[in-house]
Amino acid sequence: MTETSRFATIRVDQFVAAPPATVWRLLTEPALLKLWWAEGQVAAVVGHQFALDMPGYGKQPCTVLEVDPPHRFVYTFTAAWTLTWRLEADGDGTRVFLEHSGFDLDDDRMARAFERMGPGWRDVVLPRLARIGAQPSP
Repeated sequence: MTETSRFATIRVDQFVAAPPATVWRLLTEPALLKLWWAEGQVAAVVGHQFALDMPGYGKQPCTVLEVDPPHRFVYTFTAAWTLTWRLEADGDGTRVFLEHSGFDLDDDRMARAFERMGPGWRDVVLPRLARIGAQPSP
């Protein structure tokens, strides 16, 4: 790593045809989170520690940093990264904004993860959230 590391953030957004309160539940309730992303005992409580079981990557440690229902949910995702979820009402649904920060682009492994994970969030994970959120009573 050099003295002036280049840190990067993945920023993606997705429309979900459900109100913010429903999307909030999809982010913060374990039984709903596993429907669209990963299994883990998530809770919307600052300081709560949990692990997300990522198929192929194992259990990733997380700590909740900020909670502002149903607008903002922030937690660490591994020691290096932070996920910031922001929800805004958008017509008949919710615009979900995700920032996945902490990628040190001077580290080859992190740079490869950055290149791979952006499309994963945009093309796979958040569209899955939108599909589950649009279903009646998730």
